[in-house]
Amino acid sequence: MAETKNVKRDSKGAQRIIMGAAGLFLGCLFLFPIYILVLNSFKNTKGIFTDVIGFPNAATFTLANYPNAFEALEYIRSFMNSLTITVIATVLILLISAMAAWVLVRYKTKTSKIIFFLFAASMLIPFQCVMLPLVGFASRIGIMNPQGLIFMYMGFGSSMSIVMFHSFIKNIPEELEEAATIDGCGSFRLFFSIVIPLMRTILITVAVLNVMWIWNDYLLPSLIINKPGWQTLPLKTYLFFGQFAKRWDLASAGLIMCIIPIIIFYLCCQKYIVKGITDGAIK
Repeated sequence: MAETKNVKRDSKGAQRIIMGAAGLFLGCLFLFPIYILVLNSFKNTKGIFTDVIGFPNAATFTLANYPNAFEALEYIRSFMNSLTITVIATVLILLISAMAAWVLVRYKTKTSKIIFFLFAASMLIPFQCVMLPLVGFASRIGIMNPQGLIFMYMGFGSSMSIVMFHSFIKNIPEELEEAATIDGCGSFRLFFSIVIPLMRTILITVAVLNVMWIWNDYLLPSLIINKPGWQTLPLKTYLFFGQFAKRWDLASAGLIMCIIPIIIFYLCCQKYIVKGITDGAIK
């Protein structure tokens, strides 16, 4: 028995070492592009083309990339454009999706099942399939502006959000809502006073996922609002890549300034992602 326990202990130890090594390898693999980006943001153009992955030396090191990229990006305006669109779109997605999922869960009919199935099925449709018809339709009705972009984000982000909210709400005891209803609580007050506080973790999870997607999105804004004064940070970084020249030095610094806000946001909220998904699955 003792030998068997020792063998099992050694086997578990070996598995931990292998899993740790695999995790370390994958972590380095995913962080390698960020490593290259950070290093190249402190090099001049010659240094980037001479040695992409090496550290900058005295001849290639420069700090001018960041102020130059800050000015070229019109960083404050572009940042505020991205922030405004991301915050408004995310808040609306959370509100509408949470309310829709709650109704679909609590009012169980054949129609509600069909509607939920349509939301789930829509997640399988690639954006590229509806891209050109969407742009044509948006142009005809005159919503090629930030407000139209927010409206489109609501449409594309609601399906995944409703599916996540749906699985979580099913595990909220109906007795709480029934007791509040008996006490004279109306539907809106019931939802905002009873249901929403219980959904805090999944709300944060869905918010994080949508914020990361909307903040980093390039394709949809490039089709809808690619005009001076309306451009988001991902759109503005494209100006470093011209037809005849590519400013990799400024582009590297600009991309770093674009991803820093979303990295800070993710690090502050990352614990809620796993917690929210786990609570929705096993609560």
